[in-house]
Amino acid sequence: MDINWYPGHMAKAKRELQEQLKKVDVVVELCDARIPASSRNPDLARLTAHKKRLTVLGKSDLADPAVTAEWVGWYREQGIRCLAADIERKSSLVLRAIEQEAEEAVRRSMERGIRKTVRVMVAGVPNVGKSTLINRLNGQSVAKVGDRPGVTRNTRWVRVGPYLELMDTPGLLWPRLDDPAAARRLCYTSAIRDEVVDLWDLTMHLLEDLLEAVPDRVCDRYHLKDPSERGQVLMESVCRGRGFLLKGAEPDFERCCRVVLDEYRGGKLGRITLERPPMDTAGAPSSGPAGEGGPQ
Repeated sequence: MDINWYPGHMAKAKRELQEQLKKVDVVVELCDARIPASSRNPDLARLTAHKKRLTVLGKSDLADPAVTAEWVGWYREQGIRCLAADIERKSSLVLRAIEQEAEEAVRRSMERGIRKTVRVMVAGVPNVGKSTLINRLNGQSVAKVGDRPGVTRNTRWVRVGPYLELMDTPGLLWPRLDDPAAARRLCYTSAIRDEVVDLWDLTMHLLEDLLEAVPDRVCDRYHLKDPSERGQVLMESVCRGRGFLLKGAEPDFERCCRVVLDEYRGGKLGRITLERPPMDTAGAPSSGPAGEGGPQ
């Protein structure tokens, strides 16, 4: 599946981000705990390398907690402070971590008799929960939130307290997604708009990945008899198993795609992580999925 999605507003956002970095004390990179490697933007890592950084694995309530713990440990081994949080319910954990990262800058300012306002950039790929985090920390809906990418189009500063400001940024992808597996995973989690991909192909790959991770749950939910099926045969079996049929008992692939993607994104098959940490600092992240927790 070939994906090359880099809208003009994203290129503009990258330029704005580079300019705003001069004013920032701490950068919070929000990633998706289900795909911790694929949801990290390599451009962002390079741009913010000289700043205090905090990596937050959001949507951790949808990911395998054991694998999430492995990822947190792996990032910390790389010298990157990392924590996992369900942004909807545990945003206070992120706030405390931000305050700890900013302690040195605040202390230096206090020594000069200045009460410093800490400025924090919240960045990450589209639809990972940046605006949700800012709204939770602010206590009210000040940033636009949506279940699709591209809701936030411009950078904006949001005051969270008398001495803390957060900058909401548009989601940043990289101009070319050369890793097909990473590109698909970003599509699975809605970081890339459904309108620009082949949903049949995307759903087929998602079902195949889920059968590798949690075959019993997939077979149970979609009433499959043979977990070794792949490709079109698998898609047809899901349609028959769930009754996604048109006149003449023809498979309704459109409905199949919509339901399977919605159920994965909503955690209906339980908590699943599609990537594991690399074995060492030079290795590539493992593509092997892991799952924990039964259907919800």
